[in-house]
Amino acid sequence: MGKMGTVRMRKGESGAAGSMRSSEGLIFMLKGLIISYILTAGLLLLLALFLYRFGLQEKAVNICIILIYIIVTFLAGFTVGKRAGSRRFLWGLLMGVLYFGVLALVSLAVNHSLQDIATNFATVFMLCAGSGMLGGMVS
Repeated sequence: MGKMGTVRMRKGESGAAGSMRSSEGLIFMLKGLIISYILTAGLLLLLALFLYRFGLQEKAVNICIILIYIIVTFLAGFTVGKRAGSRRFLWGLLMGVLYFGVLALVSLAVNHSLQDIATNFATVFMLCAGSGMLGGMVS
């Protein structure tokens, strides 16, 4: 009988390559959210510059804002999925849901209502959650 390859794990390692422990995952998710919102702020500033420079229509601005949400949550889901190793789509979905949750809370705190996202509340939620999940699946 031939010699079978054995996998030795160091103390503290889990069986799945690249999988996250809960405390490690929580810290990584918080860092990911912070980076996502920094990226969102930068893209929104760029959009404001384009609005000022080219006088974009309101419809075009609204579409760009939704595209920013989709791009940022996709990238967040992709990075967290890369790190997670297993159940990537769930980590990406969680990242998209958390992104939307913070977005809703900030809108509520600033406007004392969900007016900014209330008209498309379900749509924006589905786009954030779906693109985060897709990012996790692709990773």
